[in-house]
Amino acid sequence: MRYGVSVAPWCDGRDGMYGWIWRHLPGNAWVKALLSLMLAMIVVYVLFQYVFPWAEPLLPFNDVTVDNQ
Repeated sequence: MRYGVSVAPWCDGRDGMYGWIWRHLPGNAWVKALLSLMLAMIVVYVLFQYVFPWAEPLLPFNDVTVDNQ
């Protein structure tokens, strides 16, 4: 395989963020899968409890351009 050319774009030797997380989680595949699920649930919880309420006043959801006619 030449540098930068592969049949599948994810087979170029770079795992990306998810590969890095998977390699650094402890345990076998089942434990890693459970920990990955827990991490995803924590991220969703933090987004809904803290990030989205903080960002909601900054977003223009109530600024409509259609008049009531």
